[in-house]
Amino acid sequence: MKTLLRLLVPLMLLSTCGPLSLYYREGESVSKMQRETTQCQVDALKDAPVANQVRQSPPTYWPGRTHCDSNGRCYRSGGWWQPGQIYTVDVNQGLRSTVEAQCMAAKGYRPVSLPPCKQNVKSSVPAVRTTTLPPLGTASCFVKFDDGSFQIITPGQAG
Repeated sequence: MKTLLRLLVPLMLLSTCGPLSLYYREGESVSKMQRETTQCQVDALKDAPVANQVRQSPPTYWPGRTHCDSNGRCYRSGGWWQPGQIYTVDVNQGLRSTVEAQCMAAKGYRPVSLPPCKQNVKSSVPAVRTTTLPPLGTASCFVKFDDGSFQIITPGQAG
């Protein structure tokens, strides 16, 4: 259940420090894009379910060392093995992401990634939540609000 919830969180709810990654279709409402993203994620989860495999990285050998005292007597300490780390891999994650992207592409969306806006860009426009995906330009960026919503800004474009 925890994994299912993690997968259903829309892509645009990622950290404000990094880019905003979402599926984009100019003129589409954000709420419809979010619904369709969730539906494609659910469909992808059905088609490529979580398939965790437990794996272990290779062990590491630490050889012994030779120590000599001031009288020239030397001895060697024993070496030891450190077991590899145990970790889990969802072997279907890549396939699930591909299925989701194909589903969204079939609905006319393409993935985009927008950088956070710099302070001078944020302060140059009123803070208004984006409800319809606007035209994008090379300078487009985003502002994230505390409630998880966002504003897409393209400097030099009205609106």
